[in-house]
Amino acid sequence: MIHFLGEYEVTLDAKCRFLLPAKLLNQLPEGPATNFVINRGFDDCLHLYPMQNWMVVSSEIEDLPDHDDDNRKLKKYFNYGVATAELDSANRLLLPAHLKDYAGLLKDVVLSCSKKRIEIWDKSKFHQFFDSLTPAAYSSLYKKVMTKKND
Repeated sequence: MIHFLGEYEVTLDAKCRFLLPAKLLNQLPEGPATNFVINRGFDDCLHLYPMQNWMVVSSEIEDLPDHDDDNRKLKKYFNYGVATAELDSANRLLLPAHLKDYAGLLKDVVLSCSKKRIEIWDKSKFHQFFDSLTPAAYSSLYKKVMTKKND
């Protein structure tokens, strides 16, 4: 599985494409992976997965038993509006209009790496989300989540 690091600001062009920054391209395996999957993410952003990561993550979701109502709902929402994207010769990705609209993406975008995926945020929403989290709130959240994890 490919793991990503970093945050990158990019701009959507008139055709709804953005350039994948060189520092992200360098994190792809040799013989660059050019096929990606984009789906609706959490917190009004999109999730961008290299195809090999998508196969792992989507298998985990699809393997959930269908007899459980929540599992079926999760599968449907996880796959709702999913699109594939391929890097063009200029290392740009095209965002489908329905996903652009879902995330409220305008022109300025932040690509925020989250290990196995890249989150695609509208720049102003990204800063609103993180500016609202004070260091004390972050510390409290960290403690709460890590305590649950260790229970």
